[in-house]
Amino acid sequence: MAGIRNSDGPQNTPYGYGYAPAVEGEPEYFGSPGSPGAPGYGPTPSYDDNPGHTVAFSVGDTPDAQAGADQDHVATYRAGQTTGPPSGPRLPWKQLISGIVLRPAATFLQMRDYQVWAPALLITFLYGLLAVFGFDAAREDVLDSTISTSIPWMISTAVAVILCGLMLGAVTNSLARQFGGDGAWAPTIGLAMLITSLTDAPRLLFAVFLGGANSFVQVLGWLTWLACAALLTSMVAKSHDLPWPKALGAASIQLIALLVLFKLPVI
Repeated sequence: MAGIRNSDGPQNTPYGYGYAPAVEGEPEYFGSPGSPGAPGYGPTPSYDDNPGHTVAFSVGDTPDAQAGADQDHVATYRAGQTTGPPSGPRLPWKQLISGIVLRPAATFLQMRDYQVWAPALLITFLYGLLAVFGFDAAREDVLDSTISTSIPWMISTAVAVILCGLMLGAVTNSLARQFGGDGAWAPTIGLAMLITSLTDAPRLLFAVFLGGANSFVQVLGWLTWLACAALLTSMVAKSHDLPWPKALGAASIQLIALLVLFKLPVI
């Protein structure tokens, strides 16, 4: 029947729109877009949503609104991606260490896109050399043994502490990504190693002289563990653009492991 949509598709019509020419006496909107008086009369417009050039956008959005939303999305910085510029220049290792202690939030924000392997591995190694003094039995064995025996023991302990820090930092990064974070893995792991080593260093310094079972050393250990929890949460929140509850959840396994491995054995 003339005046209805051609079921054979655009290839059977001279107009390419799938409509038959308008029949005299019928409403004009049954005519093709190219017929006089029909909607769209005039030269065929070049739309991007022609077959093969479809552009999709949400219901209620216009192409202009969608373009504005895309610009806002591109302008939004997402940590760990190359589309966003770093928050500042790389900090030297001295400023990095002092920044973690004195101005942690600004330091984590500035260093979330930079790898910190060199200071992280070096400081964690030095921390591992002292870690053996946090346990009374190991401390007595090291102090009573000769230097040729104690040095290999301390070095092996330092290497084990580095491997432990790498694994725990990787777990924290993976959990942060599962919770919706978008930070890079290398800065997260390196900063986590620095935080755990720096915060527990005061306890180990006193443990060298007083022993790990000393009551003051134990109280100091709990305080430094709380400081580690606060710094790890802040670091994950800044590095992965997460609210602090999710950041604390991402760091929870590492905090529990640090408590079990280094704190609870001396209680």
